Amino acid sequence: MGAEPATGRGGLDGDPLVGLEIEDCTTEQVVERARALVTPGRRRILGLTGSPGAGKSTVAEAVVQALGPTTAVLVPMDGFHLADVVLHALGRRDRKGAHDTFDDAGYAALLERLQAATPGETVYAPTFRRDLEEPIGSAIPVPPDVPLVVTEGNYLLLDRDAWPRARAVVDRVWFLAPEEGVRQDRLIRRHEAFGRAPDAARAWALGTDQRNADLIASTARRADAVLRVR
Repeated sequence: MGAEPATGRGGLDGDPLVGLEIEDCTTEQVVERARALVTPGRRRILGLTGSPGAGKSTVAEAVVQALGPTTAVLVPMDGFHLADVVLHALGRRDRKGAHDTFDDAGYAALLERLQAATPGETVYAPTFRRDLEEPIGSAIPVPPDVPLVVTEGNYLLLDRDAWPRARAVVDRVWFLAPEEGVRQDRLIRRHEAFGRAPDAARAWALGTDQRNADLIASTARRADAVLRVR
């Protein structure tokens, strides 16, 4: 892996990624870094974070698939999205994806259970169905003897509310930082793939999603490593 200075989002003044060292790597190299964390008989948690469209799910799924189901399980933060009915009641549905549209305390409590790895206890984690835009509870079994839990989500490094509790039990957090144009294009395509019209997809990606992305980028300095996965 090589390293390069961050150019952030186009090198704009005040860009929180400017000046950070970004490690240039392949997915295979990320897998090998994750493999090095595996210690039989000891539970470890690896966190992947980054702005929307950074490739967190893709990289996390590649790591888990490469390591195999007896070694690694993926537990995404997205399973802790508040349900739409709750977001409507709170007046936050138009900001879905912001840090206060998740059950952050529930996510932290789950990671604490996973870190404890009580012998003989399978923990069931929620997932998120993008086709429904809703979380589904108890969908991911995590057996007690699986040594590595990979979790991915936007706010692992946020220093407010219950997010620091989650960070406290994660052994390593890697921030994924693709080039900004690449990230935005991915995000727009993803919104289109799940039913948004092109204009609406672009408006959401460059509006609500971008505001979240700016906040998330400000947390990158707290990561154990900042990676640009090619």
